Amino acid sequence: MQEEYVKWYSPILGKETEMLIFGHSGIPVIIFPTSMGTYHQNKDFYLIESVSWFVDNGLVKIYCPDSVDEYSFYNEMVHPSDRIRNHTHYDNFILNEVVSRASNETGHHKVVVAGCSFGGYQAINFAFRHPDRVRDVFSMGGAFDIKNHLDGYYDDNVYYNNPVDFLGSLTDEKIWEMGIVLGVGEEDFCLPQNKRLAEIMRHKNIPHWLDIRPNAVHDWPIWREMLPSYFGRMKFN
Repeated sequence: MQEEYVKWYSPILGKETEMLIFGHSGIPVIIFPTSMGTYHQNKDFYLIESVSWFVDNGLVKIYCPDSVDEYSFYNEMVHPSDRIRNHTHYDNFILNEVVSRASNETGHHKVVVAGCSFGGYQAINFAFRHPDRVRDVFSMGGAFDIKNHLDGYYDDNVYYNNPVDFLGSLTDEKIWEMGIVLGVGEEDFCLPQNKRLAEIMRHKNIPHWLDIRPNAVHDWPIWREMLPSYFGRMKFN
């Protein structure tokens, strides 16, 4: 499997950042790391290996960016308004540096976004905020209400980065065109949050698949089963 390491100074984040890229062609897929995870986490836990067939056959090209969780949701040393503001910078970085690069390299305007655990939140949040740039989103073991990271603080930035809040008022017709999968284990502690988000989508008649895996917990083995099965449902033409 072709692998490329890139490091550059991000003007949006105001610091150097790193990313791994897998593959030579195909639909661009952005895979977020879990809580406090790094750009190489999804490789280290063999999630990338689980979809190697799609990469090797030129169907997808995968981009694994770094996170900024230590500056945003998990930085208890700063005020919650700064935490959520730092996350908005990250959203801007993904859109204007990572997605733009992926689109330029592959020739695809729309990307696929995916992630496990907190990466599932990142994927869903990004997809719902930018439905004009996302064709499919795959969340695995995600949780979608981030208010518990903000000590009771709430402002517009929180609202527009909390899918269970802003999805109800979302009117962009492109979200009805998106392929949306919420994958979660039957024994996963995030199951209630997945059911809650699925219920909001059901009320808005947004097509989606709530994939509840029997006897599965919140861990990498089930996520390594989920991702290739979701890739297998994509349209590659």
